[in-house]
Amino acid sequence: MTKPELIYTTYIRTTPEKLWNAITNPEFARQYWGGNENVSDWKPGSKWVHVTGDEKRAIRVTGKVVESIPPKRLVLTWADPANEADVSRVTFEIESVDDTVRLDVIHGDFMPGSDMVNKVSGGWPRVLSSLKSFLETGKALDVANCGSKHAAAGAHS
Repeated sequence: MTKPELIYTTYIRTTPEKLWNAITNPEFARQYWGGNENVSDWKPGSKWVHVTGDEKRAIRVTGKVVESIPPKRLVLTWADPANEADVSRVTFEIESVDDTVRLDVIHGDFMPGSDMVNKVSGGWPRVLSSLKSFLETGKALDVANCGSKHAAAGAHS
């Protein structure tokens, strides 16, 4: 059996720099990622965390920065803090296309028997749609409540 690989492509009317900032700046990410933030110095080898933006600062996802080439490519390991051995990999590829930016998010390298693929497969489409809406209109989607049957399943993405 081959390992699953989730690939999402989104075209966004923005610049590569603004998109990079949206992914890596905690205050920016909080706006479209259901109040959660991505926190790191974004240098290869550094730790990164996806945390709640409230006073609890609960860690939702953790990992390491594998590759960071602003504003073109970011590669991260991705794990539930309750089971850091169940690690996968997320790659963000950013490319200018005329007056838009193409964002490819590839989530793969799941461990055999991992349930992470089920957790993130419903979450990525909602988060990426919210990101696109936020960058293009200034208004994000309510990622916690859109996509009824997948809302709970994508809690970690």
